Amino acid sequence: MHYEALPGPDEMFAPDGSIRPAYAKFADRLVSWTSETIEDRQQRADLDLLNSGITFTVYRDDEGTERIFPFSLIPRIIAATEWQLVERGLAQRVRALNAFLADIYDQQRCVTDGVIPADVLFEAPGFTTRMVGFRPPLGVYVHISGSDLIRDQDGQFRVLEDNVRTPSGVSYVLENRRVMLNSVPDLFERAVAPVSDYPERLLDMLIDVRPDNIARDEARAVVLTPGAYNSAYFEHSFLAQQMGIPLVEGRDLIVHDNLVYLRETTGLERIHVIYRRVDDDFLDPLAFRPDSVLGVAGLADAYRAGNVTLANALGTGVADDKVVYRFVPDFIRYYLSEEPILPNIDTYVGALEDDLEFMCANLGDLVVKPASASGGYGIVIGPQASTAELEDLEERVRADPRGWIAQPLQEFSTIPTYQQGKFRARRADLRPFALTGSSTWVLPGGLTRVALVEGSYVVNSSQGGGSKDTWILRGEAPELDAADLEAAARLAVLATSEVALSPENGADATPIEEPVTPMVQRT
Repeated sequence: MHYEALPGPDEMFAPDGSIRPAYAKFADRLVSWTSETIEDRQQRADLDLLNSGITFTVYRDDEGTERIFPFSLIPRIIAATEWQLVERGLAQRVRALNAFLADIYDQQRCVTDGVIPADVLFEAPGFTTRMVGFRPPLGVYVHISGSDLIRDQDGQFRVLEDNVRTPSGVSYVLENRRVMLNSVPDLFERAVAPVSDYPERLLDMLIDVRPDNIARDEARAVVLTPGAYNSAYFEHSFLAQQMGIPLVEGRDLIVHDNLVYLRETTGLERIHVIYRRVDDDFLDPLAFRPDSVLGVAGLADAYRAGNVTLANALGTGVADDKVVYRFVPDFIRYYLSEEPILPNIDTYVGALEDDLEFMCANLGDLVVKPASASGGYGIVIGPQASTAELEDLEERVRADPRGWIAQPLQEFSTIPTYQQGKFRARRADLRPFALTGSSTWVLPGGLTRVALVEGSYVVNSSQGGGSKDTWILRGEAPELDAADLEAAARLAVLATSEVALSPENGADATPIEEPVTPMVQRT
């Protein structure tokens, strides 16, 4: 069996072809399996997913909206010491984003002190004046976050983007672990941190941020969903069921005298916390889009009155705006007086004059993205674009500078993935989830999404991506203090490699003859 690595680091194999330490025990178990055994276990996993109804929705799909989320049996494995670094970096980032949101909806010191330009901030689509002067319980705006990470060309984890409005995907983390335990228990590394307590911790956090005048044992929470046609409806229903709280749609709730009630068969019951999976624009037709039938009339006023908590808070979208992302490392330094533990990807924004001129002078070498788009739509890959396309792009960028960002081409790491009888290198990102109430807790692991299409850098499920279980090893790793972080980061770096592996000894020295051309990271 021949394994061809792609440019960039491989999570399982070192540059010399040896197995990385985190994968050593797993590889010892896997080596005894035949291709038939792997095929049988993969089919078992696929059938489990099918029977469990683990699906996602693809809009504008002529063949139907519901699809099974593809799953790969080869996990991503991260050592305990390295995870400590990631965990602390994510908690740091959430603290900075909460401080930023508290500031912009109060004194806006970050603007007066020159941390972020006023036009960049106030032109962000997620900024809402309805939050100005309002402080949510415990001062927490971002209760659930799901920042996307990649390993760059040097093997260092970097933040690709922040998702702090209605981040999705954690249900697949829990189901991937269940399927892994059911399908390949003999491969499973026993020293892996569990993920099954996420729903319990989520509910604890929701009750933690209840309105100030409500006793903990009196607080009642619900999950608010747009409905069965939403792409993440499986997750909404799954989490509600796991937490043992109602799954509701907007029509199930009513606001009276700035109090929120659930329509029950026995009458109206007061609701204190709403885990909302509905975007701001559709949450309240009286406050936002008047044509929305997904939200609850009067909900924004009830929230401002302090009678109900929304998780996440209104107006958090400004914190994961693609242009604002450029300034998050500055927020960490400004609000926390710390250096970022997890760096950003180098990003240029058209809203800054110097960045704009650099972008326009180097369009042929950059990946240029519309700031308001997602899912890879509207991206222009400079090295692959024609002269006419680049000229047209420059006109569009100069006409709407705030609407564009640019980044260098990114290689990100690969993980072996079994497809069509072979182990193939496939690129993967990682979405860890953090819960913040009175403190921040990071789920050990997260959603590893993998680009299953050959040569693809796009991990989105709607574009052919799949997922893997993510294992955080529970070794006897020492607790890192601030002085250890830089050293740990250096130890975590993986060198770029091109190796080919043989089944006999795990590796040989044969280089790849035709390396895949670098493309671009997911948006």
